[in-house]
Amino acid sequence: MAIRIVRLGSPREKGEGTRIGTVRRPPRGVLKSEFASRNFYDVWFPNLAPSDSTVKLAQAAETPAQWNAFKRKYRSEMSTPENSHAIELLAALSHTTNFSVGCYCENENHCHRSVLRELLLEHGAELG
Repeated sequence: MAIRIVRLGSPREKGEGTRIGTVRRPPRGVLKSEFASRNFYDVWFPNLAPSDSTVKLAQAAETPAQWNAFKRKYRSEMSTPENSHAIELLAALSHTTNFSVGCYCENENHCHRSVLRELLLEHGAELG
């Protein structure tokens, strides 16, 4: 059993399980009834998405120092009790079922999901 970190909208892989969208906003121009069938997500969980101001930091980051500033701010947001509990829950569930979490960004290395991957691992998640 494990969590997969995915790009929302990409083809699903066998055994991926429920796809959770950790994004601030639903996909533009897509009917809510089509989110799952178009491989975006089955469940929307914006709690684990960066705030608007933090997303802007990531989008503007051109240097390692700027990217590290984004990472620090996003990690700070994820350290609140509500978000930390959510990460702990997902980490625990990863030991009993397959599911995936993701974002729309093309490059995971320049996306909050790379940091979310780190946080899940730090909380003992099984990643696939």
